[in-house]
Amino acid sequence: MQNKKPWLYLAAVAVVLLALKYSDTLFGGIRLFFSLLVPLFIGCGVAYVLNILVARLEKLPPLHNPQSKVYPFRRGISITGALLIILLVLALLVVIIIPQIVDAFRVMLINVPPAVNEFLAWLNSLNIDLPQLETWLRSLNVNWPELLQKATTYLTSGVGDVFNSAIGFVSSVGGVVMQVIISVIFALYILAGKERLGRQFHALADTYLPAGVCNRLWYVLGVAHDTFTKFFVGQFTEATIIGVLCTLGMMLFRLPYATMIGTLVGATALLPVVGAYLGAAVGAFMILTVNPLQALGFLIFIAILQQLEGNLIYPRVVGTSIGLPGIWVLTAVTLGGGIGGIAGMLLAVPVTATIYRLIRADVRQRRAVPAKT
Repeated sequence: MQNKKPWLYLAAVAVVLLALKYSDTLFGGIRLFFSLLVPLFIGCGVAYVLNILVARLEKLPPLHNPQSKVYPFRRGISITGALLIILLVLALLVVIIIPQIVDAFRVMLINVPPAVNEFLAWLNSLNIDLPQLETWLRSLNVNWPELLQKATTYLTSGVGDVFNSAIGFVSSVGGVVMQVIISVIFALYILAGKERLGRQFHALADTYLPAGVCNRLWYVLGVAHDTFTKFFVGQFTEATIIGVLCTLGMMLFRLPYATMIGTLVGATALLPVVGAYLGAAVGAFMILTVNPLQALGFLIFIAILQQLEGNLIYPRVVGTSIGLPGIWVLTAVTLGGGIGGIAGMLLAVPVTATIYRLIRADVRQRRAVPAKT
């Protein structure tokens, strides 16, 4: 056996040297491999989120009762119901938001140029000289017919380039659509056979891992599953609360586009803590096209509402449900957003909560055991 060790060392060195020499090809192949797996990873995430809704639908009395005639079909009915609920919510968002956004842009195209001219005339009447502000305001005063004519001329003069760009755009969109379709199909297969997949995973782990490692693995995965489930449920609850409060507040103060902006703020509030600010920015711009003073009032209202949401509603609704103190919720969102953007903000809170719960349980266990002298 000892005579074979030098050959093993030489083989290992040769493999390392070949990997270094062909590192570009190697890393290119690895990137290609993982890019092919992206739809499967997305499908796993979609299946996990859908399973939260599917599991709750399966607990409904008609589906949960073994004596019921629909009991053998409970999985298919629950998956279909979950998909219909999500599609209904998306359709409702589109029906509420899109028409009012179109109306807001129509109002903007009609009202912005006269409003800019009136404001500039008012500044001139006061003998106020603000050249930079005047230049910026004049840039908003777009001659839309002239701009449309220039766009038409450009499109007709460069038909070939536009055609090639359109083909590239359609190809990119087609690739994204195909990835979405593959991800959804993969997620449905996971949901349909999740018990079987779970048994297979348990069998593999029990076969190839020591018993202690398996027990620790099941404990960590159980804590993570409980934390992530409570986070997604709490996040949806918090987004619904903030959307309803925004809508009711805007109706109370008679602000325009109350239903649409409230729905938009609630939808963007699915991003932890700062998500509602994105919807508020769009809402303020839309109200600005109708009445600048009302836009200012909306900004004041949304600032107060965001303080209420960020310091009271979110830490209590989401932070309490996942066992994470409010200060750590805010810290996780800040660090996660800085590291991973929107995805980092969305995943930072449940990941931090999982680590927090594991460390807290370990500390309590260690402190409960008497120190050996």
